Amino acid sequence: MLDQPCASVVIPCLNEAAHIGACLDALAHQDGIEKGFEVLVVDGGSDDGTREILDARAAGEDWLRVLDNPDRITPIAMNTGIAAARSEVVIILGAHAEVAPDFVRRNLEALRAHPESGCVGGIVEQVHGDELSRRIGLALSSPFGVGDARFRTGGATGHVDTVAFGAYRKAVLDELGGFDASLVRNQDDELNYRLTESGWRIWFDPRIRSTYHARSSFGQLFRQYRQYGFWKVFVNKKHLTVTTWRQLAPAAMLMGTAVLTALCLWHWLAPSGFAFLTLALPALATLWGMWVLGALTAMALGSVPLTDVPGVLRTFFVLHMAYGWGYCEGIWRLVLLRRPPTAEFKSLTR
Repeated sequence: MLDQPCASVVIPCLNEAAHIGACLDALAHQDGIEKGFEVLVVDGGSDDGTREILDARAAGEDWLRVLDNPDRITPIAMNTGIAAARSEVVIILGAHAEVAPDFVRRNLEALRAHPESGCVGGIVEQVHGDELSRRIGLALSSPFGVGDARFRTGGATGHVDTVAFGAYRKAVLDELGGFDASLVRNQDDELNYRLTESGWRIWFDPRIRSTYHARSSFGQLFRQYRQYGFWKVFVNKKHLTVTTWRQLAPAAMLMGTAVLTALCLWHWLAPSGFAFLTLALPALATLWGMWVLGALTAMALGSVPLTDVPGVLRTFFVLHMAYGWGYCEGIWRLVLLRRPPTAEFKSLTR
């Protein structure tokens, strides 16, 4: 076991036999670090061979520790790793991720250079296993797909409202009480919101780089972003505020479409003297015309090849409709009915 590591990398893990080896290999080849660092993989009872891989590597590598997460809940895994971390810096990483050789060093340098920041992070690039996942990745790296999240879209160095795979000062995590164990999704966004509300800042440095394997099907993508939308309402209800205004756009688009479609049907099935009904169809066409124009403009600015346009356009549609649908479900169940999340939303989509 290493004495006083310079950083502790915490990796929640469940059935990641296909990816955990590459994730650990990338961490094993970090450069420019004077002191060693530790990796804590918190396993939720994997049954696909992941645990055997981890145990075998931990037996021969003193920088790797394997911890148990019998609850199989991601934020509990994160908190377990944080509690066991022996350094003053904790980096939260995904088992699907592979980091650049200077990843740990860049995070440590950024924290030293920006004492006002309780967290720092960089760009997460998508890895594409096939043409579909490549097109999904193009949409996930576009502002039209994910808003102004610089950790996906890139951009200038500076303060931001959130990052993925953040490097945190452990003292800040202790001050905030760690991750909210009730959240299946949006744990990092919610923690980062509390971090900035407490007076700390978040620093984005595009030189901090990692890669992540993109979703390989539209079905997986829809389930994932539906959960993101639903749990964002949970976060808003907890803090009694809208944490970021960009989250409202997909739900507004979906609700606007539903209302205008209903008015069109009313006008068609039961003609009446209400003049405003004649405006419903033009308004619906304008709404979606603006959406298509925005999507095409984003693809043009992102230099998306013409052959990829249909696939990226479909991905934009899935992203926005899934997130909007989940957000509306969250408003209905959590706010209006005041009921807890169902088992469907508590189960982590993969």
